[in-house]
Amino acid sequence: MTTQKPSLPTAESRKIQTAIDAVLKAIQLCEQVQAEMVSTDAIQKADRSPVTVADFGSQALICQVIGDAFADDPIVAEEDAQALKENASLLERVTVYVNRFYKDTSPSAETVCEWINRGSGEVGPSFWTLDPIDGTKGFLRRDQYAIALAYIVDGVVQLGVLGCPNLPYRLDAAEPERGCLFVAIRGEGAQLYTKTGEPLEPVHVSKAVHRFAESVESTHGDSEAHANIANALGITASPVQMDSQAKYGVVSRGEASLYIRLPNPAFPDYRECIWDHAAGMIVVEEAGGTVTDANGAPLNFLTGKRMQENRGIVATNGKLHQHVLEALTKL
Repeated sequence: MTTQKPSLPTAESRKIQTAIDAVLKAIQLCEQVQAEMVSTDAIQKADRSPVTVADFGSQALICQVIGDAFADDPIVAEEDAQALKENASLLERVTVYVNRFYKDTSPSAETVCEWINRGSGEVGPSFWTLDPIDGTKGFLRRDQYAIALAYIVDGVVQLGVLGCPNLPYRLDAAEPERGCLFVAIRGEGAQLYTKTGEPLEPVHVSKAVHRFAESVESTHGDSEAHANIANALGITASPVQMDSQAKYGVVSRGEASLYIRLPNPAFPDYRECIWDHAAGMIVVEEAGGTVTDANGAPLNFLTGKRMQENRGIVATNGKLHQHVLEALTKL
């Protein structure tokens, strides 16, 4: 199923539809892996974060689609194939899943690794950035995770596609349908689709909702500071806790008014990776919200894979933004 394309010039429209199609395909792979997952489908990287068959498979599919369509566009993605090449059984599993999406050919393990390594591009005047699975721990728990793809020109995110396969259409629904795709285009707004590409509705932040969104993993930020900010703003509702950039999604559609991510005090010099925020940021901004770092500065996507000039993340419905920044100065 293809989505309804916006009325934009041909080149831009092609980029949008290609990005959407790539993420929809990756959603299918991730759901298949999650349904059939075995204990050997995950390994630890050097930083002790997990990576799964789905991370590698998702990156292979998306980088193949983007790379074939736009060969001159660098892709800056989270994973590389080196660890996969050193684990024959995991590589075989990834190759099996990727092959399900190619009826007329059977990409070899070597080809799959080549596709994954298309994500080893560098930040430049224009490039794509990809997190094939944001929130791998959530994925392993069969909870929230996201597939996040963004296109950036001169440091400005122009397009974001955020796939959230386990996210309900509405958090407060009694028996919610699940699987959301957020698509945001600079200057054109943000739209919510089903995980199969059927349009649902435009998304807009809420100026009335007073609720905080935060990570499930306490080590991903400064939990005490986050709680103090919520208290300072008079937020009494229980926080929305979930992994991944799905938090940007719930802010964009008005189910939370605030998402903050401050560095964990144990790692004060930590700087965020570009692929962890680019797609979510444009979704919130195009829904009417505001995203900056903790000092109120715009996010800088031109300093490499990490945003070296930014400290922390503040995403709000816009109305609360200045209040949050003022509260941060008093911590």
